Amino acid sequence: MTDTDTLFAPASGFGRAAVAVLRISGPAAGDVVMALAGTLPPPRRLSLRMLRDPADGVELDRALVAWFPGPGTYTGEDMAELHLHGGSAVRMGVLAALARLPGCRAAGPGAFTRRAVLNGRMDLAEAEAVADLIDAETEGQRRQALRQLDGALSRQVAAWRAEAIDCLAAAEAALDFADEGDVDDAGLDAALFGRAAALRDAIVAALRDGRRGERLRDGFTVVLAGAPNAGKSTLLNALSRREVAIVSDVPGTTRDAIEVRLDLGGLPVLLVDTAGLRDTAEPVEAEGIARTRQRIAGADLVLLLVPPDGTPPDVDTGEVPAVPILTKADLFAGSHHAGLAVSARTGAGLETLLDTIQTAAETGLGAGDALITRARHRAALEACVVHLDRLQAGAGGLPELAAEDLRMAVRALGEVGGHVGVEDVLDRLFAGFCIGK
Repeated sequence: MTDTDTLFAPASGFGRAAVAVLRISGPAAGDVVMALAGTLPPPRRLSLRMLRDPADGVELDRALVAWFPGPGTYTGEDMAELHLHGGSAVRMGVLAALARLPGCRAAGPGAFTRRAVLNGRMDLAEAEAVADLIDAETEGQRRQALRQLDGALSRQVAAWRAEAIDCLAAAEAALDFADEGDVDDAGLDAALFGRAAALRDAIVAALRDGRRGERLRDGFTVVLAGAPNAGKSTLLNALSRREVAIVSDVPGTTRDAIEVRLDLGGLPVLLVDTAGLRDTAEPVEAEGIARTRQRIAGADLVLLLVPPDGTPPDVDTGEVPAVPILTKADLFAGSHHAGLAVSARTGAGLETLLDTIQTAAETGLGAGDALITRARHRAALEACVVHLDRLQAGAGGLPELAAEDLRMAVRALGEVGGHVGVEDVLDRLFAGFCIGK
């Protein structure tokens, strides 16, 4: 298996359907189409063809064939698509015929997008946006994924990296070519450190976003917490409008967290039902309670559930916002506890509770578009800041160490898009200082 193989794979879901799409990409894509269809259709037009098995000429399907010559394709290679009838026998028959052709192999997960990255059609951040777009469940997630696919993060990081490369090129020139008349011997002067400091401040400002992008991808987490039989599982079922959790009068029924995803105003919300909080010697229940406290610590919002005849749960939510919720309002006319009264049985207060959760999600996820959407992006940018901080701390020290800090900062920025190397530094250095003599 090499990068010169021609890949093929279904590009639509399995199961009975009207149309099934098979995608082919690689140097032999045109030969594959001719082997199956007899002729190569006009580029970028759907053409009706009878597909035959090249091994014995048996008819496989009457299908629409699209031919896309590279490099202006998704992968940067020659590509083709076969739009088949959606029966499983048709699809499997064509896949089996493709597998028998020389130089062809079934694609693995993400293989087409990997080719696109290797061939320069997109960088790593944009490739990740493709996955995010496929996984998007809400309007907010879709908008964020499309923005990243359009290169929002890639363009900004490219600008930061270009500035870092300029600083590094000046530092390298001052070190290695100080005896040249057309190279400034003050490459490591205050101006360079000022530019590096400004770059560092810009990246830090982007990092101070409350992790909005990552939280939008993963969902705004709302944990239902309370004592056993406080109505957590019943409320989860009512809010999700389906039976996802077992409801029982027996205390300790819920042992592990149960998650349900909601779409509230285009924002993803993750509701988490947890084990009831109480003192117990039963080891399995105790483990469930320990996990409950962990989920509370990592939540964006905690709903503290208490029936009107009960007591509020003894739990410290720390900096996580908490909202008291009075459950079973249909069974009790009044209560000495403060909080939003709801009834899962009658539906009273549920819409108000959903509005409260949506408002909290809108506040927590913040306004505006997020630039950083993955932990990998954040880690690379934070590493860049560390190197730029070290550069400033060592200002006036060994110029070799300053150049190394800049080099590591450039490398960290390159990790965001997958552009890691020294060729850009060399190109910028020679173009800017006329050193090639």
